[in-house]
Amino acid sequence: MRPNSLLSSLPESGGRQRFQGLEQVELAFGQVLHEAGKRVRHVYFPTDSLVSVLSQAKGLIPVELGVVGRDGMVGVCVALGAANSGSRALVQGAGSALRASTEDFMKAFARRRTMRADIRRYSNDLANQFIETASCNRNHATAQRMARWLLMMRDRLSVARYGLTQKYLGYMLGVRRAAVNEAAGKLQRAGLIRFVRGSIEITDVQGLVAASCACYHSWNPAP
Repeated sequence: MRPNSLLSSLPESGGRQRFQGLEQVELAFGQVLHEAGKRVRHVYFPTDSLVSVLSQAKGLIPVELGVVGRDGMVGVCVALGAANSGSRALVQGAGSALRASTEDFMKAFARRRTMRADIRRYSNDLANQFIETASCNRNHATAQRMARWLLMMRDRLSVARYGLTQKYLGYMLGVRRAAVNEAAGKLQRAGLIRFVRGSIEITDVQGLVAASCACYHSWNPAP
């Protein structure tokens, strides 16, 4: 299991970074970890999974605000003093994560100064990602944003093929299915991806980097 960078300062137990109450869990594609406006009862540290943070407004298309992989934490709001989530957390890449109750997490957070500093830094990085995503959604074409999003998934999951439906890809890009099909078709005709029902595979990484918007280049890849 790959490490999560926010837990790298913890002492190891059995070859893994641990604190009391932290346990390994398997996350399934499409699983909802938090709902907007609901109490956060567990925090998650992805190891080889990927979680999308989505806006959730009634009657509107959900829009992805950011992604959390092994570089981050789902439920970081509790470290900042908020009991309820301001967004929806949806598993976009199935895999493993480390999970703890909010109570066990806050006990470890209070005791471990280095972990506090890392998580506070990360919360600022995540907020910046939200801001840049909003700007990207407003200023860049759907195909550019799709290229950027696929590359961000690749950086965090270290794989080139993903199980994705048009519905979920639409959530990630904040567009309807027709726009998803048009953007994917453009990238596929250029030989950059292979898009079939329920699956996308990157076939030309460097070409996809060139096709992406400048936002991808301004974000450091996950460790």
